[in-house]
Amino acid sequence: MKEFIEFIAKHLVDQPDSVVLEEEMVDDKLVLKLRVAQPDIGKVIGKKGRTAFALRTLVAAVGKKAGKKVTLEVLD
Repeated sequence: MKEFIEFIAKHLVDQPDSVVLEEEMVDDKLVLKLRVAQPDIGKVIGKKGRTAFALRTLVAAVGKKAGKKVTLEVLD
């Protein structure tokens, strides 16, 4: 799942080398923390947050299929 989100994020931004995805377990939930370069933050969030919402939907769907609760945080 981590590789999947990294792949998508790297293709959205202008500086793919600055994409960092960290995993953290909080209670029984997996939290993925996505960091990108400051100029690319808008590309990952998208207009009215639509791109970020779509990424979160994909993460939740893949996590549910694996039997896990997963969320995505976009950090600057």
